[in-house]
Amino acid sequence: MATKALFNTVVNWFIKQRIDQIQHFIDHPIETQKGILFSQLFHAEDTEYGKKYGFNSISSYQDFKNKVPVVCYEDFEPYIEKARQGQKDVSWPGYIKHFAKSSGTTNAKSKFIPISAESLEYCHMKAGKDMVSIYANNHPENQLFTNKNLRLGGSSELYADFNTKFGDLSAIIIDNLPFWVEITTIPNKKVSLMSEWEAKLQAIVSQVKNEDVGSILGVPSWMMVLLQRVIKETDAESISKLWPNLEVFFHGGISFKPYREQYQHLIGKKINYYEIYNASEGFFGIQDRSDSDEMLLMLDYGIFYEFIPMDQFHLSNPKVVCLEEVEKGKNYAMVITTNGGLWRYLIGDTVVFTSTNPFRIKITGRTKHYINAFGEELMINNVDAALAKACECTHASISEFTGAPVFMKENESGAHEWIFEFNKHPQNLEAFIDSFDQHLKSVNSDYEAKRYNNITLKRPVVHVAKPNLFYLWLESKGKLGGQNKVPRLSNDREYIDVLLDLNK
Repeated sequence: MATKALFNTVVNWFIKQRIDQIQHFIDHPIETQKGILFSQLFHAEDTEYGKKYGFNSISSYQDFKNKVPVVCYEDFEPYIEKARQGQKDVSWPGYIKHFAKSSGTTNAKSKFIPISAESLEYCHMKAGKDMVSIYANNHPENQLFTNKNLRLGGSSELYADFNTKFGDLSAIIIDNLPFWVEITTIPNKKVSLMSEWEAKLQAIVSQVKNEDVGSILGVPSWMMVLLQRVIKETDAESISKLWPNLEVFFHGGISFKPYREQYQHLIGKKINYYEIYNASEGFFGIQDRSDSDEMLLMLDYGIFYEFIPMDQFHLSNPKVVCLEEVEKGKNYAMVITTNGGLWRYLIGDTVVFTSTNPFRIKITGRTKHYINAFGEELMINNVDAALAKACECTHASISEFTGAPVFMKENESGAHEWIFEFNKHPQNLEAFIDSFDQHLKSVNSDYEAKRYNNITLKRPVVHVAKPNLFYLWLESKGKLGGQNKVPRLSNDREYIDVLLDLNK
């Protein structure tokens, strides 16, 4: 025990050395970002992409904006494919050995995101250490390295292709972790990299049920499945009875709001919850205060940030601003330039700045996942807030949901149609729907205007999902596991119609 305590003290001291550097970019955000931009341009000026867009002649941010286009994955895919097939110096110097296979939500076509040696070391790995460093600095009494740390990553192995490797980002990271992380982490590497979800789940339960777990890391929806399985197999009254030293859940990937109450009940005691914002393309934000779920935008990971105001996103030539020009409270689509060789890349996420000193953000949704069939501009943060209130008012809890428009017909208003899978059903479904509707009006004035007298939008249409509907749907698409997500909002009926058929 004394050895474990000493190890915990030493590792805590080591990781907290980073705090001064974090404070430096907090104090000098614009200078930090400018330095990253021109460092990236210099490094990549002799690549194919750098030569095409004249990186060596760019001397200002305005030059950069004028010469280098904003791109989405489809625009950039030809360059990624060249790098995947073993070409060097395509959009980043040298060879790219790893590619994170990302399917987003449920699109059939996978994306392959380049993970250079620099982005792996100075973005993803660095961020993992920072996550722990920030937590340890906020909680000096922590015992993170005295107890085991449970991780739940994606369900893909690494596959060789064109002399490069591709797989879930989590698989790439796990395959490259330092030894001092591995010795305190469960499950082991072999189990973590298993691709078959059910077998992997059972193997994890077998490993963790007799361990003393101090922290958990994963996507809330899939971690919930794991913890419920652990309780079922151990007959424990709660997770805290099994793991009395559990102190923190590091979570990301989807909003935690719909899950908070369920976790409090499942765990059975108060613990800390820290949100992180990461993706295959980069690691962007870490919650830096225990009393707020806002995330500090991490400015020294080799990522240069730009933002498109969402009220201009649909324009052919929208305004693009750098960090210096962002406004608090405004919704933006995020554009990134990375040390993985992505240049002015639209990641597809939308964020709002809750503070500009320091720069803190909240995720508000996806550029493609919203409902705006009637001008209501409904984003996921609106829905999460309204659902939290509706659940509170009717003593309900929700595990999964999705929503889509019911389009107008002749002489008939439109509506939003929802499928909710409840962990705990509302005492009165009609009261739940009314509360949800009223709280959507309170958080979104455009929705409120469209609901006026039912002229444009009628009351929400709600279906109760049969148990495990969304799990079965993901299973049917071969998408079980840590990094796969249910699309919560869609501006068409592609997902909801299939789910309604499954729900019959």
